Amino acid sequence: MDTSSGVGVLDKAATVLGALEAGPATLAQLVGATGLARPTAHRLAVALEHHRLVSRDMQGRFVLGPRLGELASAAGEDRLLAAAGPVLGALRDHTNESAQLFRRQGDQRICVAAAERPVGLRDSIPVGATLSMLAGSAAQVLLAWEEPDRLHRGLQGAAFTATALSGVRRRGWAQSVAEREAGVASVSAPVRGPSGRVVAAVSISGPIERLSRQPGRLHAATVVAGANKLTEVLRRHHATQQQQQQQHHNA
Repeated sequence: MDTSSGVGVLDKAATVLGALEAGPATLAQLVGATGLARPTAHRLAVALEHHRLVSRDMQGRFVLGPRLGELASAAGEDRLLAAAGPVLGALRDHTNESAQLFRRQGDQRICVAAAERPVGLRDSIPVGATLSMLAGSAAQVLLAWEEPDRLHRGLQGAAFTATALSGVRRRGWAQSVAEREAGVASVSAPVRGPSGRVVAAVSISGPIERLSRQPGRLHAATVVAGANKLTEVLRRHHATQQQQQQQHHNA
């Protein structure tokens, strides 16, 4: 299907944003991903940065900007967040631990949804909290399926190793024990977009006293099932969108 709108500069800007959906990119990577001339790619990225649609990470790479999240929330079209509430609530009720949904933003991960354990000792991570990509089971999940060069860069200074991430890919889930914070354990699993790319991580976290030093044995199956439900929501939403686009194209 023709992806051109007839407004060249808008089409090119959309191409830049689409390329950044895969994660942080240097100017050279942006040029490679979009096929745009280097000066054009730079000009568009800087202009999008001015409008907060693009921003930079700690290494100066281009990443998707905060304005996109604001617009998605305002439009009420963020299907992942809409579906996350019930799934995280069920996960909390089933495991009796706090549940979270994390998205990666450059060199950090952001808690975009949460269901807190109502009483007793708990690991409380409020919505909007920004955590490191260097520690924790959610960080492992968000990094494990990255391209090799990004994975290698992400491991620099990390509390986990390439071998650990290989295990995460093999099992399909991650666990951490006192990795991000003393006394806290967690289990996480990937949420995948329609293309199969990991777009978020579902987690439960709580004190080691309850979760033990092998929290995956207790809760991995439940966390994976929750993540898979959100993956299915995104897949169905994408299929519906494609069907609507095809109907519009055929009309």
